Amino acid sequence: MTEPSALRPTPAPLHWKLVVDTADPHAQADFWGAALNYLVEDHSPLIERLLNVGAAPPELVVESHGRHAWRDATGVRHPQDPYEEESGVGLGRRLLFQRVPEPKTVKNRLHIDLHAENGKRDAEVARLTGLGATVVREVKEPSGTWVVMADPEGNEFCLH
Repeated sequence: MTEPSALRPTPAPLHWKLVVDTADPHAQADFWGAALNYLVEDHSPLIERLLNVGAAPPELVVESHGRHAWRDATGVRHPQDPYEEESGVGLGRRLLFQRVPEPKTVKNRLHIDLHAENGKRDAEVARLTGLGATVVREVKEPSGTWVVMADPEGNEFCLH
């Protein structure tokens, strides 16, 4: 018996991003870039081009890491994944941080799980708290143990 075509596995898309609403996209990109060992995307070539031809107003731009960046959005990408040189946008695994006016008020509906090497979870907790994360609680269940943490804006994630 053959599988219906809708149920056959298909290759995962190469290009994806998880978008995170935030009050400070650049601070969040710095935190998550360091937490995941991802690179903060450099959109300055595109921004410079758009500024030079008058297609982007200067008030949409800030300086971050010594280069022009969008005021209200930035991203981090896996260092081994491809990216567009003209725009700096990652074409693989990436997180995009976009400014929103409202603060986080409730529990996340989606969160990131980080997995430390065996025996190194405590060291990762220390590293992440050094980057600005906080420990929310430690969980010990029959299915396993992990630490629930929060990034600098209070978004929960789990460290296994």
